[in-house]
Amino acid sequence: MKTKIAITSLASISPLGKNPEEIWRNYLSEETLISTQNFDEKAQFVATIPAEIRKEIEDLRKSEIKYKALDETVLLSILVSRQAIKNANWKTGDNFGINIGSSRGATQLFEKHHKEFLETGKTSTLASPTTTLGNISSWVAHDLKNNGPEISHSITCSTALHSVLNAVAWLQSGMATKFLVGGSEAPLTAFTIAQMHALKIYAKDSSNSEQAKQTAEFPCRAFDFTKTKNSMVLGEAASVACLELGENPKALAYIEGIGYATDDIEHNISISDEANCFQKSMKMALQNTNLEEVDAIVMHMPGTLKGDTSEYKAIQKVFTENVPMLTTNKWKVGHTFGASGMLNMELAILMMQHNQFIEVPFAEAQKPRKEIKKVLINAVGFGGNAVSILLSKAF
Repeated sequence: MKTKIAITSLASISPLGKNPEEIWRNYLSEETLISTQNFDEKAQFVATIPAEIRKEIEDLRKSEIKYKALDETVLLSILVSRQAIKNANWKTGDNFGINIGSSRGATQLFEKHHKEFLETGKTSTLASPTTTLGNISSWVAHDLKNNGPEISHSITCSTALHSVLNAVAWLQSGMATKFLVGGSEAPLTAFTIAQMHALKIYAKDSSNSEQAKQTAEFPCRAFDFTKTKNSMVLGEAASVACLELGENPKALAYIEGIGYATDDIEHNISISDEANCFQKSMKMALQNTNLEEVDAIVMHMPGTLKGDTSEYKAIQKVFTENVPMLTTNKWKVGHTFGASGMLNMELAILMMQHNQFIEVPFAEAQKPRKEIKKVLINAVGFGGNAVSILLSKAF
């Protein structure tokens, strides 16, 4: 990278809460935020946004008539975007770009309108405009009245980090000086969960007594290489960051390296045994960095058998004898699909700010480092589309 990119603000809404103090307090706890809820009268493991924040979402929906028909992914994005630009001291109407994506998009609304169509043969007037993928960035742009480009995309679970890649390209080219980036996901529906069960990757209650005990305490066993079953769990979240070119006194952290790669796949959801895509993306992000300088990695690691082991093998291939401290947040907040990469970035920044590593409670203990100055974050989506981003501490 020609110039470092400053992260001058980051805002999120997730099962962890919405303010940095609350989020960090929840990370310090060794309890998961995954619970059970009924979907079509079947109990499922999920990680949900706290009830008090749910009220804020509904208050926003009621605040203007034009927001009444919007999907939750859009409303979440508006709320976190307002907070992010406030924290960065950006103003409504400023010249900045927007790139907020989603893996599934307007899941709740799409299912609602499709059900209506199956039952009546008709659908509502707003069914199409409120379920298009570009709905998120365009409504955030409308709400913030920015003067700059607006981009939407879906690159499955690496969506949020791909928005960072896009912003870096715009900023480095001189076509923009500020960019709002992130991802939003509201996937907790019976149909979406059924799709994950169909792939045989979703967490289930186990009949085995010992495994049942483990599942009850930690339904998602991300970074547990003794598990014998897939244990992915879905969560809902939205998170965005404000990026600015060059050194900045407001910086929370800096982006020092970016990497990306795609696997040669044999199946729609497959990833190679040693995650070749991650090996390539990590090497690209670290090409100007001594590997010993990387203190920690916030891994993608979703709690699936192959996903977890292949990423770990890739890390071992890249770092050999200098493997950093390793962590993941999926055991606590579930897999938030398109928003997950930005939650990884949030965890990385918090660990650098507090100089404290957040371990996975059931994983093998790791040798702590005295300081956390550089953290690598990973994300990968269906089809082996990997992104790695190297963050450094702001002093």
